[in-house]
Amino acid sequence: MRGTNVVGLIFSNMHDDCIREITSLRTMGSVPFGGRYRMIDFPLSNMVNSNISKVGVITKSNYQSLMDHLGSGKAWDLSRKREGLFILPPFGHGNGLYAERIDALSGISSFLKECKEEFVVMSDCHIAYNIDFSDVINYHYQKGADITIVYKNGVVPDSLPEKVCLEFGRAKRISEIINGVTDKENKCDWSMGIYVMKRDFLMKIIAEAVARNRNNFVRDVLQSAVEQYKMFGYKFDGCAMAVTSMEAYFEANMSLVNKSVREDLFNPNRPVYTKVLDEMPAKFGLGAIVTNSIVADGCVIEGEVSNCILFRGVKIGKGAKVSNCIIMQDTQIGDNAILNYVITDKDVVVQNACSFMGCQTYPAYIPKGRNV
Repeated sequence: MRGTNVVGLIFSNMHDDCIREITSLRTMGSVPFGGRYRMIDFPLSNMVNSNISKVGVITKSNYQSLMDHLGSGKAWDLSRKREGLFILPPFGHGNGLYAERIDALSGISSFLKECKEEFVVMSDCHIAYNIDFSDVINYHYQKGADITIVYKNGVVPDSLPEKVCLEFGRAKRISEIINGVTDKENKCDWSMGIYVMKRDFLMKIIAEAVARNRNNFVRDVLQSAVEQYKMFGYKFDGCAMAVTSMEAYFEANMSLVNKSVREDLFNPNRPVYTKVLDEMPAKFGLGAIVTNSIVADGCVIEGEVSNCILFRGVKIGKGAKVSNCIIMQDTQIGDNAILNYVITDKDVVVQNACSFMGCQTYPAYIPKGRNV
């Protein structure tokens, strides 16, 4: 199945409530990740690498930074006269902002109607993953499925907004969908929020749901019709890091210091693209000590850094000790400052000799633009 016969849909705001601290001024899709990326880079790059040349990004609120990041879509080769990148409006079938996934899809019904592609791939932005959608689409086509759900086997992330657990019958056909799984110990096949179906079929089930005043996609579409529709699961065996809380966000970023995780997530055969920001190479002072950290370009380090993720343009002063931290773009850490288990947003200034301490399960957070 050719990717040119597929349109992609990305929900940029669907799980903003998971990390309210970081998403108060931005969408989940524009949350910084891994020193230079945004969360939307992962589903968007996966689609582009799978030859999907038409992608709609469904917005809702606080999407200025998202639009600044995406621009015309040039970084993903989606700046085109035809097809390419589409920023879709945040309105439901009424005049207000959408509340649920069905409402959002109803609001873009005119976009779907004008599309000529046969299949639709839908994805959220709260999981960092690297997948070949061509394999998923081929699986969907071979099975003759109505809906294919990409799932991961393991313990369900504790703060996952939609704890959707799948159970299978013959030939991997989904026999039951359980929503609200809370068992933290037992493994299950949990949905990654990635769905594949025919465009006409999607428009049909959305129209039926709206006509019956049904808003919840999992409960009112998937669960209620599990026997009626042919639903299949596609197992994803790669790295999938769900950003569902501040603790999960911290752990996902810090796991990137592990080489095997980086090699899986940033597969050179399926690169993750992002907005290009040219900076000078990182500069290390004579007294700088850096261990087990990821340092982006444009950083100036004169102190000690260990087990950290440093975004572009970060400055670490002399005598400063920064460990187990995520320091976002253009943050300045003063001389002799001490930070441990801290997440700083963009453009933060930490004064000389200041100390901030968090813990692994509850990292301290400094909001964007603060001078502390």
